[in-house]
Formats: sequence, structure tokens, C-alpha cells
Amino acid sequence: MPRGRPKKSALASKASKQDAPKSVSPPVNSSTPSESSTPHQPPTVIEEPKPVALAKASRSQSGKANLGLCNTNRRQERLVCFYLKYRRGLHKELTEIMLDPPAGCTASPKGDNLFEWGATIAGPKDSPYENGTFYIDITFSEDYPFKPPKVSFKTRIYHCNINAQGAICLDTLKDNWSPALTTAKVLLSICSLLTDANPQDPLVSDIASQYLTNRKEHDRIAKEWTKRYAME
Repeated sequence: MPRGRPKKSALASKASKQDAPKSVSPPVNSSTPSESSTPHQPPTVIEEPKPVALAKASRSQSGKANLGLCNTNRRQERLVCFYLKYRRGLHKELTEIMLDPPAGCTASPKGDNLFEWGATIAGPKDSPYENGTFYIDITFSEDYPFKPPKVSFKTRIYHCNINAQGAICLDTLKDNWSPALTTAKVLLSICSLLTDANPQDPLVSDIASQYLTNRKEHDRIAKEWTKRYAME
């Protein structure tokens, strides 16, 4: 065999190796942007809230809730204290009025309701209402003793300061009320009103006019009403 053939074969083998396609490795799957697109920019990472920050936020919300609860509890405690003080005041008045009632008067709660009282007033001597017994309702509000109780006559009476519905026009139950006043003092004021009417500030203007112009006729009708409605 000629000696030049091995050379040719070697050259062909070298050429075939150069022409063969190079194997390409598959791209690596990555969730971050490729380094070729952003070679100098690090990937953006969204940090999750740290446990410490979450704990602070939780404590802050919990603190607000606890503060609101504390404020509510304080308001309730104040209301309870005021209610108990209010009841103690009425209990004290009840004890005093039962041990030492005003002359010709009685007063006590209706059943178990400490805020609803029933009272009686005996018609003052030497007045058109003498020998009569007049029944009165007394209602205490939550603002007592800073506001006066509501007092009304249940027994009909012929009086210029007391109307047919039992409402009473008395300064101590309106503008001249004071927290220092008590139920006993209110009853005494009503007794004084039966003795000395106030025709200058009437609830029934016709009776007030008669009281001023014809006192004798006024007293006659008042006695008749007392006998009819206030005597059993």
C-alpha cells in the first residue's frame, strides 16, 4: 500500500470531528431573572413581615382592644357606684321619714320599687282641706337629687296650684330645687301650699281668680271637694 493514504485518512477524521455539532447543555430552570439579561442587577426579593414586627402589631391591636374594654369597665363601674350611692341616699331618706315623718305626712316605696313612692298628706287644720287625706305619687329619676322628683296628686283637690291631672305648681319642684332638699321637705312644702295658695302662679286660672275675688265661695267649694274625694 502507498504510504500517503494514512495521512489522508487522518485528515478526514480530523475534519469530521470539526464538522460534528457540539453538544449544548440544557438551560438551567431558575425562577430568578437570567444573569445575561440583567448582569449587574440583583434579583428583587420581597421580604415577608418579620416575626418581631408581627408580634408588635398584634400587641398594639390587643392593647387597643384592652384599652377599650378597660374604658367600658370603668364606665360601668362608675354607673354602678352612682347607682349604689343613689340607692343609699334613698334608703337614708326612707329610714329618716319612717322614723321621724313630717307632721301629717307618710311616705314609702310602692312594693319593692325604691324609685316609686306613695305618700299621703292630711289636710292642714283650719284650711278648706281639713280632715281630708290626699294621696300623692312620687317618682325619682336617675338624676335625683340633682333634679327634683316628679310629684303628683292622685286625689282630686280644688286648688289653683294643682290641676285636674294632679300636677303641682310649686317653686321647690322647679326652679328653686336644690340637692339639699329631701322628700320630707317636699311634703312639708306641699302642706304649706294647701294652707297658703299662690294665685300669682296658678295652674288653674279660674280658681286663682275666685281665690282672689271671692274667697268665701272658693273655700266652700274646696271643702265640698274635700268631703267628696278625700274623705272615706
